[in-house]
Amino acid sequence: MANNAIFARLSNLWTGFISLWVSDIEKEHPEIAYQNAIASMIQKYTQLKAATGAIIARRQDITARLETAERELASVSADLETALATNQDDLAVVLIQKKNALDTALAELHADATQATADADNAKDSLMQVKTEIDKLKAEKDRMLAQMHSAQARIKIQGQLDGLSVDAEVQALGAVRDHIKSQVAQASLGSELHNSDLDVRLTKLRQSSASVTAKAQLDAMKQARAAAQAAPTKNL
Repeated sequence: MANNAIFARLSNLWTGFISLWVSDIEKEHPEIAYQNAIASMIQKYTQLKAATGAIIARRQDITARLETAERELASVSADLETALATNQDDLAVVLIQKKNALDTALAELHADATQATADADNAKDSLMQVKTEIDKLKAEKDRMLAQMHSAQARIKIQGQLDGLSVDAEVQALGAVRDHIKSQVAQASLGSELHNSDLDVRLTKLRQSSASVTAKAQLDAMKQARAAAQAAPTKNL
């Protein structure tokens, strides 16, 4: 008894693991989940269709028996009228008994026919409902899978955009930019160091001194020339 309980629990546990595993697969592949649901609905539809066929066949059988009984009742009623008209009482008694039996049978057949018709109508309605659900499920499958594929495409594009800044090409371009900036900085530093060198400063000073001396000489020459030009005028 205990062993049976243990086996039952192990079986339930294994079934649970299988269910979770299938559930995970269906999450990763929803088309499988939809297809399984559609296949299950189609199987139920097939079974319901067979049951509906049996119900309709029963209704048709009852209808045929009812029609036969009605024809037989009409014939017995006509025979009874003839027996009464010809004073055949013994035959009339038999025909009355038969007519009574047919009346009872017809009442039961009418009730059965009514029920069979209602059962057939309900079965057909159920069948159409299941078919409608199958069609809706197929449409939902196409719509949901299209939405999923669109979402996956958007996620992929977004991921590419998010990771664009760390692409190798962008990294390489960043390195090039840093190298160019470094070269420009080195050039600027060389120029700054050159301008601050003592020899350069001394050379500039000498150039400045020479320019000052030349300007002083120019002024002296202009003064001498002016004095020379002024001397003859005084002698006159």
